[in-house]
Amino acid sequence: MGFARTCSVALVGVEGVVVEVQADLEPGVAAFTLVGLPDKSLTESRDRVRAAVVNSGAQWPQKKLTVGLSPASVPKSGSGFDLAVAASVLGAAERIDPRVLADIVMIGELGLDGRVRPVRGILPAVLAAAEAGYEQVVVPECAAAEASLVPGVSVLGVRSLRQLIAVLADEPVPEEEQDLQGRPDPLMAGLRMPGTGAATGMHSMEAAQDHGHDLADVVGQESARTAVEVAAAGRHHLFLEGPPGAGKTMLAERLPAILPRLCRAESLEVTAVHSVAGLLPPGKPLIDVAPYCAPHHSATMQSLVGGGPGIARPGAVSLAHRGVLFLDETPEFSSHVLDALRQPLEAGHVVIARSAGVVRFPARFLMVLAANPCPCGRFSRTDELCECPSSAIRRYQARLSGPLLDRVDLRVEVERVTRSQLAGDGPRGDSTGAVADRVRAARDRAAARLAGTPWRSNSEVPGRELRSRWRAAAGALDEAERSLERGVLTARGLDRVLRVAWTVADLVGHDRPDARDVALALQLRTGVPRGVPMALGALA
Repeated sequence: MGFARTCSVALVGVEGVVVEVQADLEPGVAAFTLVGLPDKSLTESRDRVRAAVVNSGAQWPQKKLTVGLSPASVPKSGSGFDLAVAASVLGAAERIDPRVLADIVMIGELGLDGRVRPVRGILPAVLAAAEAGYEQVVVPECAAAEASLVPGVSVLGVRSLRQLIAVLADEPVPEEEQDLQGRPDPLMAGLRMPGTGAATGMHSMEAAQDHGHDLADVVGQESARTAVEVAAAGRHHLFLEGPPGAGKTMLAERLPAILPRLCRAESLEVTAVHSVAGLLPPGKPLIDVAPYCAPHHSATMQSLVGGGPGIARPGAVSLAHRGVLFLDETPEFSSHVLDALRQPLEAGHVVIARSAGVVRFPARFLMVLAANPCPCGRFSRTDELCECPSSAIRRYQARLSGPLLDRVDLRVEVERVTRSQLAGDGPRGDSTGAVADRVRAARDRAAARLAGTPWRSNSEVPGRELRSRWRAAAGALDEAERSLERGVLTARGLDRVLRVAWTVADLVGHDRPDARDVALALQLRTGVPRGVPMALGALA
């Protein structure tokens, strides 16, 4: 009787569970049994592993073979267990010393010819192995850079099963033929899901810069530019309302470029989500810039929040984690889809319950909503170009529920661009680089103030802390408190005005918010003029 064991990782969302893969050989009729709650793709690994072992020059054991995946109560899915199953079988057959396999975690899919293909979720799987105390990991060669992002783990990248056998058996490692130059590597196909990039509207800050997206390109819109800068500095949600062609989408597309680069911990969080979704940029395993996700208004709840058949997959809110989620033509989204955003906006994560298990995805994003004032888009308080009946305008604007808008810190009306502005007669606004520097300085001030607390930006600080621990200047909140008494603001709205006021103070260099900072925050929150200039430089 032969027995061997090694380890792999089962992913549930972006969290991993180390699974012990055990192989047992007994005398009897040749058979291959796989137990331990596998799904269909994992059950099919029996044929893939057998063909890969034979085509790698090893002998398949002609005995009764049982492979167990422990713990058996955890659902296992995907083809990432192939490498561990093959290694445990070869260990039980004594082709490899079983003692060498015991403390190694193996992740990878096997082709019928023995080549090792990458799978989605390499980074979260290696993170789970490191947290469990494992120090050696075997992954596909093309995913070794992604696995190496985890500190304290020795990563071995192999291109084929025969290479792994040679390394573990202390034999000369054979050279594998490289694919022809100029052709895409077929092994990289396992790292991406076809069509997902276009479907989610994903791009990063670097992609925006490559396309020449600069904030100075936006004509006019001083109020909206100020709101975008405040949103970036404090991670406040933003609602832009205005006629078509005024620049709402341009402002949203340029927002990620003024956000600071992600720190190491944030980069690992974002990369783990994108690895599970199959959206990692080719040749760049670590995402260190703010992602940008702009789903179409026909998106379903599963595509926006996450879900799908079997084990749930991350949705747009998770793909925008630590970045920007832009919902253009927001009233055209389903009301059920929009209301599903309430939980991630408050909690910073999404919990999805399915029959196969409960999955938790991170979803701490900066949300930007854009909408026309009416179905035709020409409604204005000053012009009479709109032909929509008042009832249609009310129905259109009512598609955005009050509870959702109450969670939005900044609401700005984007004005129609005039001919003189398009002709370039007025001064141009600041460039992306200049605004990004101010945002970075404001973030640094907030980080210094919040040091030693669990919060990292002004939008995360609870209202009770702002009212007791970090107070505004004397008399600064008088107007905001009167708005609360008149019902213009809710209690949540007052807290959000305080957060925005602290962000404004950080941008203009004040030690704490004064009356003008709070007045600007109220103006950005309610859209009602408060007699303060919208330019931040006038408040310094």
